[in-house]
Amino acid sequence: MRCDVCQSKEATVFLTQIVEGKMQKVNLCEACSKNKGVSDPVGFELAELLVGLGTAPSIDVQPPIPKCVVCGFTQTEFKKTGRLGCSNCYDAFSRLLLGMLKNMHKGVRHSGKVPARYHKLRSYRERLKTLNDTLQRAVEAEEYEKAAAIRDEIHQLESERA
Repeated sequence: MRCDVCQSKEATVFLTQIVEGKMQKVNLCEACSKNKGVSDPVGFELAELLVGLGTAPSIDVQPPIPKCVVCGFTQTEFKKTGRLGCSNCYDAFSRLLLGMLKNMHKGVRHSGKVPARYHKLRSYRERLKTLNDTLQRAVEAEEYEKAAAIRDEIHQLESERA
């Protein structure tokens, strides 16, 4: 298979990237891959290469690069280093982090081992918070019968805990 850039040498680097649900492939020889910076997988964007080849549609508007408003840390820096700049970066990059966590783990909530006493306490607090939130919504919606049932459930839960 020939290199997509120089069309003269044998391709040794095969890249595949999915952009907006469409799979794009590029085959490069070793020299062209080095020229395009493929040796650094973090800093390489296949879309940039495809735009240069004229095979990909031109991109009219680039979305703004997410950036932490407190420390100025960018998403690109996070991808390169794998670290965040400050605690506010968790909020700034929350969509990216949630997507990464979903891909790495079964969910985005820790459910690993915890001490038994803490597990019970955590379950109690979560259930109480859920009931209080539901109660608040029921009162706001003026669903007083439902609110009374939730209130009773909260009292029962609190009496079991005491």
